[in-house]
Amino acid sequence: MSSPSKIAIALGDITGIGPEVTLKAVAAELAGDETVYLIVGDEAGVEEWNRRLNLRLPIQRWTGASAKGRLFVHQPGSSRLPASLAPGAAAAAHAAMDWLRDAAERCLRGEAGALVTAPVNKEAIIRAGYDDFCGQTEFLSQLANAPRTVMMLLGPDERGRWLRVALATTHVRLSEVAAQLTTEKVEAAIELSAKACRDLGLPRARIGVCGLNPHAGEGGKLGDEEQTVLGPAIEAARRRGCDVTGPLAADTLFHKAFQGDCDAVVAMYHDQGLGPLKMVAFDQGVNWTLGLPFVRTSPDHGTAYDIAGRGEANASSMIAAIRLAKRLVKTLPQGGLPDGRIASVV
Repeated sequence: MSSPSKIAIALGDITGIGPEVTLKAVAAELAGDETVYLIVGDEAGVEEWNRRLNLRLPIQRWTGASAKGRLFVHQPGSSRLPASLAPGAAAAAHAAMDWLRDAAERCLRGEAGALVTAPVNKEAIIRAGYDDFCGQTEFLSQLANAPRTVMMLLGPDERGRWLRVALATTHVRLSEVAAQLTTEKVEAAIELSAKACRDLGLPRARIGVCGLNPHAGEGGKLGDEEQTVLGPAIEAARRRGCDVTGPLAADTLFHKAFQGDCDAVVAMYHDQGLGPLKMVAFDQGVNWTLGLPFVRTSPDHGTAYDIAGRGEANASSMIAAIRLAKRLVKTLPQGGLPDGRIASVV
């Protein structure tokens, strides 16, 4: 009999809603199977939320791989965080980065099959001294030495209709998108999206590619990136066997995708893709990093400082992220394939 899957959860910014949604999500999932959960974060904070929410979760301190149980907490280092911190406090940002690194390194060593990351606040992390921090996706890609990664956001509407969106660029200033958009990035987004669709078990893997400019550039009158960057990427992907169409005007492509004309959309920049996704699946959206050597998912929301500490945060996206991670691990026990491809089922 194989051993139960282990999911590592990086607790994120403790002054946000990460601890609350994590505990709520684990409580919702704990009875469903034999998965082992290792929360990497503030031990006292985890216990406090367990008490405040009256969850009565059987949380144990992590003592090593031989520990018996289903739910553990591990706090790297010897220092403890103050009981009360202001939203976005530097101490919380430093801790979130320590927890993220520790959890990811456990996955890289094979100690956990997947990583689920609770939200962090980029502004707080940069303010704390991490000047080059762009996001957890970029941090994990660098840590894992995985240069060809793609952020995919996916989720269903209330009728169970899925939208899957991959981003050619991620956390980039809008004024810098055109300069950072390359044929290689677009090609990687197309190919990894197509692989993801096949791993999902979909009957086809048709990819629609958004144009960068309004109306996909109007034949070059509103910009030439469609001809100089996107077109060559699409043709290269076609030569490799991808079923891909575009570049198409983004304002109509998402409608066509939601109607079933394509199975995933490649968007050129963050808000071009996330606006439609969150309109469709605000509470159920999941962020899935393609191309890492381990499974990584996260909820599709931020730290929500405005409601943190109240006990009213919606854990639906965190539940969806954990469920996807568990299913990925079952589909591909090693977490990733040698070429960076990650299996999935949705």
